[in-house]
Amino acid sequence: MTPKELSEKARELVGQGWVLLDVRTPEEYRQGHPEPARNIPVQELPQRVGEVGPPQTKVVVYCLAGGRSAMAVQILRAHGFTDIFDLKSVNNW
Repeated sequence: MTPKELSEKARELVGQGWVLLDVRTPEEYRQGHPEPARNIPVQELPQRVGEVGPPQTKVVVYCLAGGRSAMAVQILRAHGFTDIFDLKSVNNW
């Protein structure tokens, strides 16, 4: 998908009620993020996955460049989440 297609799809999903999850550091999050985003750094995600919601929660995840969001997708899948959309970069929002 192109960045534009990623953006359109992510915005559509969040508009449908999907959770927007920012897995960057709190410092990066404070420097700017989409309004509806929740911040749980990827390093803390295994311990804080309950804050995302139950496993049936639908999640759009992103970081700065795509590496950490890919790790977050793996962590979420390991905890039973199945509806996950990887926006990759916050810049795609």
